[in-house]
Amino acid sequence: MTLADNGFDARALGELLDKQAIYEVVMRYCRGIDRLDYDLVRGAYHPDGIDHHTGFDGSVEEFIEWVRPKLSVIGGTMHHIGNHLVELHGDWAISESYSTATHWGGPEGVGMINFTSGCRYVDLMERRDGRWAITERWAVREWTRSDAGRLAEPESAGPRGRRDGTDPLDALRAREAGRTGAVPQ
Repeated sequence: MTLADNGFDARALGELLDKQAIYEVVMRYCRGIDRLDYDLVRGAYHPDGIDHHTGFDGSVEEFIEWVRPKLSVIGGTMHHIGNHLVELHGDWAISESYSTATHWGGPEGVGMINFTSGCRYVDLMERRDGRWAITERWAVREWTRSDAGRLAEPESAGPRGRRDGTDPLDALRAREAGRTGAVPQ
């Protein structure tokens, strides 16, 4: 008995794997932005990738140089991905990801801080040499609200998110890489 005899559909499995790979591109972008890991952000795009954000249009390298100083002076960001829909067309796809992104902390005068935005990432993705990545992205802003005066200090000591390479995720990955010899991704 073969997998095909059990109703296995290789084409459907291939599409599912492609959709998962595209979803992981979106997730790596979010982790990269939130942890200030610009190599991870860069890796979510093909080298000739284009980005369109509020106040920015340009290449992925220009985007990183534009966003780096903005993110480095605020306390942090947290991107949540909700609905994610992919329209596959062979080696290219359209991906739409609904996101809620919170930005907090930072000095006065750096622009809007302590805000949450609802947006959609509308991405043209391409598979090149077996790797899915963003060819062109539109960060479509749907709404923004001020969170000024709403943020509270942590109630007690405990793990805190860090963007300097000492986050609990970084420590765990380094520890386990040392144990297993695996290189963290």
